[in-house]
This record gives sequence, C-alpha cells and structure tokens, in this order.
Amino acid sequence: MVIAVVRRRLPSVPAPVLFVLSGISLYAGAAIAIGLFSVASPAGVAWLRCLGAAAVLLAWRRPPRSAWTGRAFVLAGAFGVVTAGMNVLFYEAIARLPLGTAVALEFTGPVVVAAFGSRTRRDVFALLLVAAGVIAIADVRLEGSLLGVLFALGAAAAWAGYILLGKRVADGGNGIDGLAVGFAVGTVVLSPLAFGTGAVWASPRLLVLGVGMAVLATVVPYALDQVVLRKAGQARFALLLALLPVTAGVIGFVWLRQVPSLPEALGTLAVVAGVALRSPGKRDDSAPL
Repeated sequence: MVIAVVRRRLPSVPAPVLFVLSGISLYAGAAIAIGLFSVASPAGVAWLRCLGAAAVLLAWRRPPRSAWTGRAFVLAGAFGVVTAGMNVLFYEAIARLPLGTAVALEFTGPVVVAAFGSRTRRDVFALLLVAAGVIAIADVRLEGSLLGVLFALGAAAAWAGYILLGKRVADGGNGIDGLAVGFAVGTVVLSPLAFGTGAVWASPRLLVLGVGMAVLATVVPYALDQVVLRKAGQARFALLLALLPVTAGVIGFVWLRQVPSLPEALGTLAVVAGVALRSPGKRDDSAPL
C-alpha cells in the first residue's frame, strides 16, 4: 500500500527535490562504504553494493520473463555493467585521490553530456555556471597518483554512459525492472571482484552494513533517477546531477559542522543559478514508474 502511494506521488515531485532526496541517500550509503574500506578492497565494496542492490531489487520487483530476453535484456545488461563499472572506478579513485579531486574529475562526464545537449546561449551560460560551481565546490587539486586520475576519468566516462543508457532504459517503460536485471548482470560480470570481500562474509554485522549501503547508495537514488530521467531530457538531467555536491555540502554543514570556504559557497550559488537558468527540456510526466 505504501509503495503504491509512493509510486503514484513520485512523478509529481519536482526534479530538484528528487535529486536532494537522492543525494541524502547516496551520501549516507557512501559513509557506510568508507567504513567498509578497512575490511575489503574498494572494488570489492563496489561489487557488494551491486550484489546487494540486485538482491533487493529482484526481490521487490520480480521482473517478468520479457525483461530477461531480447533487446530489453541487452539494454538493461549494458546499463548494469556500465553502472557497476562506474562505482568500481570511483571507489578505486577515492582510494588514491582526495575526494574533492575525484568528484570534480568524475563530474566531467555529466557536464560533457549537458554540453552536447545544449542548444541556446542561455543553456551554454547555465552549463558554464554549473561547471565553474562544481570545480569550486570540489576544490580541484593537481595531486595524487596518475592511476587515481585515470580511475576518476574512467568513472566520468562511465557516468556519461550511465546517463545515456539510463534514459533509454527509462524510456522503454521498464525503468526499475531494468535496474533489477541490469544489476544482476553487472554482479555476474564483475563477480571476480568478490575475492576482495572475504572478511565481510565472516561477519553478520558487516553483511547487514553491506545491504544497507546497497539500498542507500544504489536502490533509492538510482530508482529516483529513473523517475527524473522520464521527466527531463539527458542534458537537464546531467545538470541536475550538479545538485549532488550541493547536497553533500549542506549535509556536511548540518551534520558534521563543516563550514564551507568562500570558494565553496560561491560554487554552490553558481550551481544553483546554473540549474535555475537551464531552459526546461521536453518532459514525459505520464510515463509509469
């Protein structure tokens, strides 16, 4: 009953609000993931995230047989592998680079998608504001290993692929079912990474944390993404993703008493202004969840 009500109400919620909710869930899951880095490899933690998300989504949605065959299966599988790969690359990057540097480098993916979707001077100006704001918030620094930089850029490319493939999965009408199938495929394809998770399987507490990480960092935010992808075009979706570091800054200030520096505060304002200036694209509010 509750799930049915949520499914009916979500499409009417403004996209920026959905992104704030997505960001809160995403960063709560990231906090759990950081705690697991001490007992498992970053890539192994990313695989656990994919496994937990697949298990929860399959139990919840129970995708029909049609979701496991034909073009729908191929598209969902590609989406799942790209998404799982994005998480692995990003976790490996933040193990070698400062988080701000890795985040800024990864954001080049959605920013490039937004650039290709821009058509007017207003859109270009909005894109420049968002790009400048993200860089200021992330406090990009030219330090860290070359391998870490390569991992972050790889995550950026995968993030761009996630946006492009995610839009096609959403438009196919099998959004969350596609997520379930995709994460199942991604879990199988990346199963060799399970060798870096041995300590987690020996502790029921760590297993519970792993499932919680998967739900908070993957199931909730990516399911919300499917709603927004049907409400907005790829370019607008990529720009709205810039709200994630803004949400992280707010969470840091409220929960961790982290006062932003002047560049971070100005960056936040630039991101919000860019998102507000971006002209709305075509929407499809009638698509089912």
